[in-house]
Amino acid sequence: MTVKDAMKLAVAALEDKKGEDIKVIDISEVSVIADYFIIASGSNVNQVKTMCDSVCEALGRAGMPEKQIEGYQSGNWILIDFGDIIVHIFDNENRLFYDLEKIWRDGKEVDYTK
Repeated sequence: MTVKDAMKLAVAALEDKKGEDIKVIDISEVSVIADYFIIASGSNVNQVKTMCDSVCEALGRAGMPEKQIEGYQSGNWILIDFGDIIVHIFDNENRLFYDLEKIWRDGKEVDYTK
């Protein structure tokens, strides 16, 4: 499985749990920490946690288990590190506050539907 395939699988898992405003940013040319950031929102803590579980299950079944998860207990901002892919799942308020899209604007937004 390529990193791009894994990214699309993660996005599909987020969409399956009704993730909102999903963005994929290619940061491979601006950082060595990962190739892709995937950013999504959920409307409440339960949805955010469910989205996290869905992504971990989908990528785990594909042979790409998470290396680390941060923020699961609070459910306001969950970061899931898969190595080449980092998934950020926010509640709406924290997504606006942290505005990762602005911080990582040097990366390229990816049309993940292709």
